[in-house]
Amino acid sequence: MSISNLPTRLAEALEQRGYSTLTPVQSAVLEDQAAGRDLIVSAQTGSGKTVAFGLAMAPELLAGEEMLPPAGAPLALIIAPTRELALQVSRELIWLYSPAGARIATCVGGMDASKERRTLNHGAHIVVGTPGRLRDHLERGALDLSSLRVAVLDEADEMLDMGFREELEAILDATPEDRRTLLFSATMPRPIVALAKRYQRNAFQITTKSDDRGHGDISYQAVTVAPADIEHVVINLLRLHEAETAILFCATRDNVRHLHASLIERGFAAVALSGEHSQSERNHALQALRDRRARVCVATDVAARGIDLPTLTLVVHVELPRDAETLQHRSGRTGRAGKKGTAVLIVPYPRRRRVEQMLHGARIPAEWIDAPTPEQIRAADRERLIAALLQPIETDEEDVALAERLLAEKTPAEIAAALVRAHRSQLPEPEELIEATPEARRAAQQERHRPGFDDTVWFRMDIGRRQNADPRWILPLICRRGHITRNEVGAIRIAANETHFQIPAQLAAKFASAVDKFARTAGDDDDGIRIERATDAPQPGARADGPARRGPPNRSNANGKPGGFRKGPPRGR
Repeated sequence: MSISNLPTRLAEALEQRGYSTLTPVQSAVLEDQAAGRDLIVSAQTGSGKTVAFGLAMAPELLAGEEMLPPAGAPLALIIAPTRELALQVSRELIWLYSPAGARIATCVGGMDASKERRTLNHGAHIVVGTPGRLRDHLERGALDLSSLRVAVLDEADEMLDMGFREELEAILDATPEDRRTLLFSATMPRPIVALAKRYQRNAFQITTKSDDRGHGDISYQAVTVAPADIEHVVINLLRLHEAETAILFCATRDNVRHLHASLIERGFAAVALSGEHSQSERNHALQALRDRRARVCVATDVAARGIDLPTLTLVVHVELPRDAETLQHRSGRTGRAGKKGTAVLIVPYPRRRRVEQMLHGARIPAEWIDAPTPEQIRAADRERLIAALLQPIETDEEDVALAERLLAEKTPAEIAAALVRAHRSQLPEPEELIEATPEARRAAQQERHRPGFDDTVWFRMDIGRRQNADPRWILPLICRRGHITRNEVGAIRIAANETHFQIPAQLAAKFASAVDKFARTAGDDDDGIRIERATDAPQPGARADGPARRGPPNRSNANGKPGGFRKGPPRGR
């Protein structure tokens, strides 16, 4: 359908926004067989679905008129899973329906609820909100759904995944039975089918997702890494691409917090988004990305819902998505509006087969690549620097005078070298990685020789991977207990339920004495971890870490599997 066939006011709004044609999903919801019916719509992220359901509900709102009637009880309700997505939907509907005189109210968690209630009392044609806040207004009597003509569930599968089933049912049960229900869902799991069967009548299903499940504007890459190198690979990927805006996906808010802190420490301009951040903090973070004050966003899946950043060209899956749909939802933050984007999966060696199966099942053609090396990054830096410095520039008299003064005191070569040095000093250093070969991986599991550690004594601790043992807090604990420095600790081997570490033989007696004294006098400072001389060397299968390798410590999740980021000892330790 062409724009000229739409209601006059909506056509004017679309033309002002630069629309010349409608996207496939926008055209599909306006076809004759979809008119007036309940709809189940599956469409790719970034396909224009917000405008699609805005156009689909026009007959119920306008009822053949050019302007909406005076505002009262809402005629349309849009439910979205997150605050950011609800606010984005509200912004889209405002420009689309403002020419028709629409009043739109937004009701989301984290905002002033009393102000929202006053807005609802003054009347609204369209209400956009999140399930929890909408149910709260409904139960308090501030939200009157008795006149509702159309209800829209945006990203319904996500709302059910987030545990909003009761809220959705309470809201829909309060609406008239003859309302029209539009359900937008990327996937159709059984809970969605059950929801559709209960609240929709003779629904018409629309699928505009391409058979190319990989999304044509996104280049997928996968890189296998040693589990201990995950964070280092993240650094190198950011440095290699130097993307205008990048988003890094983690599985939990704790991992978001840790990775964000690591990036800040290394000099990256980064922000974080997770469930622990308030709406105000989210707004500040997103504005920093839009203003280019920040270039990297570390986020969880849920927190990133609804984010639309035109400059986003790189998505890194720091922790693997749970399935192909999540992979596409995450990656769909980039490659929008005809722009190209890159999505990179960081795959620990033990999980490569699982990722290959997921990509194959989803028909996503991913290129398996090696992790970027410092040499590759420095070569890319040189090319970027030369390209930037050779760009035409505009100068004024002050610039010329300063340049002449520099030339009088330094040679052109010295000035150029100083410029290059100043540029490089602003860039975080690339990280050295474990080689991506079977031999190197086996070598990484073994101890590495260090001068002064030819003759050592093994000690053991009664904690291991299952208790979240991590060299980042084990090493300071050893030094504190034994009155030694970190350079006097050799290899650290972490097994399932115990940890072994080396002390030079000439320091072993002094170390054992200090440890025994601590055990006798610690009192309230005792954290319950016992250190004692080992009766034999650790088994070769134990994982080796420690000062012998000055890289990131082991990272394990609560199940001992690689891929997570732990920040300290478990509770009770």
